[in-house]
Amino acid sequence: MTFDSVTFLLFLVPVFLVYWALPSTRAQNFFLLVASYVFYGAWNWRFVPLILLTSIIEWWAVLRMERAASARRKKLWLGVTLAVNLGTLGVFKYLDWGIESFVTLGTALGFHPTAQTLGLVLPVGISFHTFQALTYGIDVYRGNEKPTRDPIAFLAFVGFFPQLVAGPIEKSTHLLPQFLRPRRFDTEMALDGLCQMLYGLVLKCLLADRLAEIADPVFDTPAGQGPWA
Repeated sequence: MTFDSVTFLLFLVPVFLVYWALPSTRAQNFFLLVASYVFYGAWNWRFVPLILLTSIIEWWAVLRMERAASARRKKLWLGVTLAVNLGTLGVFKYLDWGIESFVTLGTALGFHPTAQTLGLVLPVGISFHTFQALTYGIDVYRGNEKPTRDPIAFLAFVGFFPQLVAGPIEKSTHLLPQFLRPRRFDTEMALDGLCQMLYGLVLKCLLADRLAEIADPVFDTPAGQGPWA
């Protein structure tokens, strides 16, 4: 479900209408969370439990960090958040690459390693939601932000579908407070947002996609290209 597809438009319009029809901030956040996971599940539903689990651990560990009685225990809980998020990213993004590199190096040195890759599928957008969650724990550790006790708001912040698979990575001090305070519909801001969306679509569809027709063949067969390709 790419942002420039009709499928995304059919998803976005009802989400937008239902969101603004809901009576409370908490209901809006819960609906955004469900919509975001539906959007993420459209790529591969098996990774929804992964983002849910890592987000819950991050939220819980940061609360424990705030209640820590000493600086040492505070660092311990920060370490938990780093280990869970960076560990998950490392396993899915670099474990198979590391195994392949080990086999290649061993073969070059005259050994015959038999290690096999695990064939892990890289979850879409894992770097974005991993580092977005990490900014929260680091900001709380540094004292730049108070931890939220609202798990729905935090999960919606990490899984927010407009930036879940393509970024940008938002600092929690900027985006998370927007999930915690009441929102009201503003026609002027809605029109400004629509104009920005249309501007982005024009750049993507009319400029970037056309340039990709030239660039993609070069990247697909770099060995056959000349110096001016």
